Amino acid sequence: MTRDFIDINDFTILVEEATSKNIIVDACRFDEPVVAVAFYGSGNVDLNVKYGSKSKEFNYTKGLALSFYADSNVEFEHTVSPEKPLRCVLIATALRNLENLPNEEGEIFSSLLNELVNPSDHYVEGPQFFMTPDMDRIVDSVFNMKYHGKTKMMFFRSQMTTLLSHFFGQLATLQTEKINTTERDKLYKAKEILINNLDNPPSLSELSLQIGLNSYNLKKNFKELFGVPVFKYLQNERLKTAHELISSQEATVQEAAWHVGYDSLSSFSNAFEKKFGYRPSQIK
Repeated sequence: MTRDFIDINDFTILVEEATSKNIIVDACRFDEPVVAVAFYGSGNVDLNVKYGSKSKEFNYTKGLALSFYADSNVEFEHTVSPEKPLRCVLIATALRNLENLPNEEGEIFSSLLNELVNPSDHYVEGPQFFMTPDMDRIVDSVFNMKYHGKTKMMFFRSQMTTLLSHFFGQLATLQTEKINTTERDKLYKAKEILINNLDNPPSLSELSLQIGLNSYNLKKNFKELFGVPVFKYLQNERLKTAHELISSQEATVQEAAWHVGYDSLSSFSNAFEKKFGYRPSQIK
């Protein structure tokens, strides 16, 4: 388990990463009341939030952006397993600091996360959604960052500001969009089906049948909600998963290509280079 705290202005950035060959449970609390947004990377760790006699479980966290208010009575419990490592970037500010945030950021928190700024319980869950590709890329960059010292601070300052900007921009879009809750749930289900079937994904018509949404609305609203078309999203997830397998030495280039559904090694290498800027054989 690695836990890195970085203070920038009145924000605290917490970067957590953990892998384990066995199932382990890690729990943490905040020292004082905070408003925070947690961005979960590719690990897909299980999360259980406990407060008083209440609890809330999250069994699918990969790509999740979760906003919340929490005080010192709330326990956040991550269950890490070989298949579900922890990768989380959390941006938090103490409730007492909101009025002092620069660039009118406190006003943005108050207007878009009003239920968190004026909490009604020890834990109050705010808006949550799966990250856009731009947000995904920023979170991925944090866990692949090689900078140190002042350069590291510059990197975090710029990336966290950009990440929060994307979060509030997407949140404002979701609050005004016309996709109803029922349809949004179906689109989240479609996303989960794709992620769980990278090697043999359903066709668009098959996916439509599985989630109970016609193909037109699936194509149109999937792009509106997640920022990319259905199968562009699928390709991104395939390549990201392959990159993780190769860089962690869990698979060779050929094995990684097969694992995510590529029959042709050359097609896989070309798509990989187009996305990351280098070929899979160049990963060290």
